[in-house]
Order: sequence, then C-alpha cells, then structure tokens
Amino acid sequence: MTEKKSNTNNTTLIDRNTFETVYNLYWEKVYAVCYNNIREIEPSREMVQDIFKSLWERRHELELENINNYLIRAAKFKTFEYIRNKVSQQKHICTKYQDCSHSSNCTEERVLFNNLKEKVNILVDTLPCQCKRVYKMSREQGLSNKEIASALLITERAVEYHITKALGVLRLNLSNYSN
Repeated sequence: MTEKKSNTNNTTLIDRNTFETVYNLYWEKVYAVCYNNIREIEPSREMVQDIFKSLWERRHELELENINNYLIRAAKFKTFEYIRNKVSQQKHICTKYQDCSHSSNCTEERVLFNNLKEKVNILVDTLPCQCKRVYKMSREQGLSNKEIASALLITERAVEYHITKALGVLRLNLSNYSN
C-alpha cells in the first residue's frame, strides 16, 4: 500500500490508491461480518458502503495501526446499531398494536399481535439459559447492558453477545412477520 506521511506530525494519511487497495482487499470481509450478523443482503451492502464512506471522509483524522481490526470493529458496531434500531422499530409497532385496543375495528390486528407475541415468547424460551436471562433482563425489565453485566457478574461485551445472539434467533425465526 502506498501511504503518504504528513510532514507536520508523522501521522499516516490514506491517499486514493491506499483507499482503493483497502477497499478491494477488505470489502468482502466487512460484508461477511455484516451479513452474518443480520442475514439481509441490501442492508449489509449499505452498511459496508457507509463504513468505507466514513473511512474516506475521516482519512485525515484517523491514525490506524491495524486497518483490519478497525474495519471489523466498525462492521460489528454498524450491525449492532442496525439491530438496535430494528428492535426499537418493532417495539414501536407493538405499542401501536397495543394502542389499537382503543379502536373499535382492531380484532384482526389484536389476533396478529397476540400470535406474534406468543411466537416471540416461545422462541425466547428455546434460547440457552444465560442468553434467555440476558434477553429478558434487557427487553422485559428494561435494564441497561451495564446493569445486566453487574447483576449477572459478566462483562458488558458478553451481554452484547447474548442480546445479539437472541435477536439473531428471533430475526431468523420471525422473518415471515416482517414487511
């Protein structure tokens, strides 16, 4: 890779050729991380593009010792953010269905909501013990990752792992419920 050294502070700057090389070398690997976490083609591609766009835009301020670690970490954060936003969206939909009870014409929506809720509960019960415990503390009790980690004497990273795993199982098994 060709890199230009800044004369003022000895930081490594990414020039166009370096960026193209990095893009060509790591695009598939970053995509694989995104896709393996969310199992959706287009959102995964968009995440990869966002990651490389950010790399290009921040090329003058970044000091990278290991580009591989940086890109993989960025992909994991992107997918976690995507999952978090999707869960938030699903909570909003659930709230909408719950609010539906005030409406006079919502029998079908209530039945669909109850079926979905039952399916989620069944799936959560099939999770490994620790994963199920973390998921319920997060989603049902509303505890933060830090609070869960403290209560269960595990790391926050372990909490994130269990939540990601649980959401992956739910996403995979509830794919026919999404629009």
